[in-house]
Amino acid sequence: MASKVMNSENINPVLRISQLDALELNKALEQLVWSQFTQCFHGFKPGLLARVEPELKSLLWIFLWRFTVYSKNATVGQTLMDIKYRNDLSQTQKYQPLNSQQKLWFLICTVGGRWLEERSYDLFSNHPFGSAFSKTKIIVSLTAGLLKLSGLLNFLVFLQNGKFATLTERLLGIRSVFCRPQSVRQVGFEYMNRELLWHGFAEFLIFLLPLINVQRLKTRLFSCFKPHLSAFPNSESVSVHSKECSLCGEWPTMPHTIGCTHVFCYYCVKSNYLFDMYFTCPKCGCEVQSLQPVEFKIDLSEIQPL
Repeated sequence: MASKVMNSENINPVLRISQLDALELNKALEQLVWSQFTQCFHGFKPGLLARVEPELKSLLWIFLWRFTVYSKNATVGQTLMDIKYRNDLSQTQKYQPLNSQQKLWFLICTVGGRWLEERSYDLFSNHPFGSAFSKTKIIVSLTAGLLKLSGLLNFLVFLQNGKFATLTERLLGIRSVFCRPQSVRQVGFEYMNRELLWHGFAEFLIFLLPLINVQRLKTRLFSCFKPHLSAFPNSESVSVHSKECSLCGEWPTMPHTIGCTHVFCYYCVKSNYLFDMYFTCPKCGCEVQSLQPVEFKIDLSEIQPL
């Protein structure tokens, strides 16, 4: 059914980003399949698959090729992006699927090329450089370098004209096209306006929050719901009337004041000030001016016997 639709319409070009996304999806799928396969041998002896790892990977990629490119003319990533391969060597402008030779050579260039690279590296790394394999190793290394350089040049050309994202596609004459004619997506303006309004409000909050002194705001709210203490008549009233720390509520240990009429334990006020340089008194909202010790005049009648 899809081929009939494509035969009745002209071929629409595929965006560059869509082709690159399809390649990344293919790589992610291959990594996922290989990780799931290796999990099956998790309980076996370590390094069991190391010797035949290139061959096992090739078998898995052949299995994927059989049910993707061979049967559907598209990889898994292209299927998710609604893309498939087209025989670009045909002279007609209508859609033409890949022939059997193109599919076979696609398998050889992708799966066979990666298997040869991995197996050659494993083979040559186990022999000394001065052995008979040295010349073959140099030839294989030069060939691999030239192929990678050609792939880079092909990618630069792809960025220019948007055709043939990989060197294999260019050599085989296969091109990515949409599976069906692209239609304009209908989106309600009410939904778009709501999304734009919400994103604008969220960005405004992100910009505004660092400018708000949250500690002072909490202190002001706390002071609104808690009855205010009457001001002391003079500065000496601090040592007379303050019998508990304004933070922990216990008898002040090494009592200190921050410039207001309330008293704090030295370790309480010092730790809070080190944690928050904008620390304010939780009872009156006064900021830290100077940390001064306070001397208490203890009345023995206030001490309760044990």
